[in-house]
Amino acid sequence: MGGAVLEKTRELCAALAAEPGIIAIRQRINAFISDDRARAQYEQLMLAGQRLQEKQERAQPLSMEEIQEFERQRDAFFANPVARGFLEAQDELHRLQDSIHQHITKTLELGRVPEAEDFEESCGPGCGCGH
Repeated sequence: MGGAVLEKTRELCAALAAEPGIIAIRQRINAFISDDRARAQYEQLMLAGQRLQEKQERAQPLSMEEIQEFERQRDAFFANPVARGFLEAQDELHRLQDSIHQHITKTLELGRVPEAEDFEESCGPGCGCGH
């Protein structure tokens, strides 16, 4: 990668790191990481979900007790504001990453900075769907 592109990439990274919204996202993630109870709830929920999925994949029936226990753990997890904030922060980061990736990909495809209309989907010529 050329020096100018690398420099601009570093500038983008600096802008992202200084963005108040991203700082707030990092704070919610760090709050979760620091919260032993929330992390334990998350791990238990993921393990329970994995066990249920494995049983389904083996075509084994799920008992009502197993389903209710999973739902209880899930409800308890989402009732924890630190845990809920963590999931919301993760979702926001993923959306931001997707947006950045789409813009870079479109720039490389078009050879220019994309405009909003460049992201509108089209089914192709003659489709008639209104895109």
